[in-house]
Amino acid sequence: MPYTLHRLAPGSYDLLLGAAIVGSVVREEAESGFVRGWYAELLSAAPPLPSPFTQEAHRFDTLLAVVNWLGEAIIEDGS
Repeated sequence: MPYTLHRLAPGSYDLLLGAAIVGSVVREEAESGFVRGWYAELLSAAPPLPSPFTQEAHRFDTLLAVVNWLGEAIIEDGS
């Protein structure tokens, strides 16, 4: 099943696996507005974790890195 990122607000996405929300992807910013990184986080760390997760949260330098890691996840704008 493919992952989908559903945009909620700038820097904030629901993470869906199929039709189920399984986590979130969020941007971490410094007070200055500098982007420190992105986190893909699961709602639950209860096994079994969905692939490619090996822990509850993973950090990335860019949103593109998150998308690629999730197997070319689809990004949808919220409405």
